[in-house]
Amino acid sequence: MSITLNVNGTDHEVEAIAGTPLLWVIRDQLQMTGTKFGCGMAQCGACTVHLDGQPVRSCSLPVEAAAGRKVTTIEGVESPVARAVQQAWDELQVPQCGYCQSGQIMSATALLEGNPKPSDQDIDAAMSGNICRCNTYVRIRHAIKRASEQLG
Repeated sequence: MSITLNVNGTDHEVEAIAGTPLLWVIRDQLQMTGTKFGCGMAQCGACTVHLDGQPVRSCSLPVEAAAGRKVTTIEGVESPVARAVQQAWDELQVPQCGYCQSGQIMSATALLEGNPKPSDQDIDAAMSGNICRCNTYVRIRHAIKRASEQLG
């Protein structure tokens, strides 16, 4: 089936079988490989993208559910909040292996877009669906707090 997807502000006509996960269309057809495959069951968060500004797991979202909506991947997240998050990630050297970090950044950006001054509990709740096998959770929390401070 033919579907029009708006990804990072650009409309793309794609061909996909109904039920194909959005992740595979983003990676294989659109060649945007920043969004990662982790578990395929929406449990690790490596595949997190924004759908109309909300974080979703693209590995379990059927591509047709994104038709007519705005998809933002790590390649296209450009808000002041996203820039503050990415700067804090760099300053605090959050990544270790880096594999999960695009999903972490997408979830952190969505958190701060909706809650610019999150508590530790808010951060834990928002980030609970993102797994980091390198266990950089303390640095992730510090980076979210740093980004929050930078945003004023």
